[in-house]
Amino acid sequence: MKQPTGSTITFTRPDGKTLQGYLARPEKAEGAPAIVVIQEWWGVNDQIRGVADRLAQSGYIALVPDLYRGKSTVEEEEASHLMNALDFADAASQDVRGAVDYLKTLTDRVGVTGYCMGGALALLAASQISGLDGVVVWYGFPPLEYIDASKITAPVLGHWATQDHFFKAEIVDALEAKLLEAKVDVTFHRYLAHHAFANETAVGPGRIAATQYDPVWAQLAWDRTLTFWGQTLRPHRAAR
Repeated sequence: MKQPTGSTITFTRPDGKTLQGYLARPEKAEGAPAIVVIQEWWGVNDQIRGVADRLAQSGYIALVPDLYRGKSTVEEEEASHLMNALDFADAASQDVRGAVDYLKTLTDRVGVTGYCMGGALALLAASQISGLDGVVVWYGFPPLEYIDASKITAPVLGHWATQDHFFKAEIVDALEAKLLEAKVDVTFHRYLAHHAFANETAVGPGRIAATQYDPVWAQLAWDRTLTFWGQTLRPHRAAR
């Protein structure tokens, strides 16, 4: 299969401001469904661009909005600083929405996915952006009171690590209950793994001790994700 070629694009937020993003296109991009990919707290780095490339290899247009405006890091302290400086409400309602709006100029089927910090933003976006066709959350959520589950209309798939020190299993259970109570079409999968188990760079020195890549669980979660995207983004809305 021909490798997709990603590029940096500029798109417009609902408020008229612009930002950049990394766009990966599949070999056959015309009419392909699209996915917004939201970064971890490290910023838009090679790893998250690789997620977009991998989705493009599977036939999806993938756009990573640059929430940090060009900044990225491999240092935990700086990543924490960058994340804490981010206006989550603005990022979800403007940056992510702008990315969705851009992708909707290319296709009528758009989903959102995010990892860690990006998972939290994916849930916030799901409750603020109408017309999404699917949401995949990877081991991340905001304070539950920030999520208006009654406004989530897209199916939600979640991947969680039972040994996650940052996003505790009991809060994952509470999130699941909140979504179910609101009649959200939600499926959560739990893995005997640590935080960031799907991030192949979450190993070795310079990374957080409580994170650990697990290739077996990562592959299973990826397979489940592609099945989910096939079910939610491949059919046209008129056929659903």
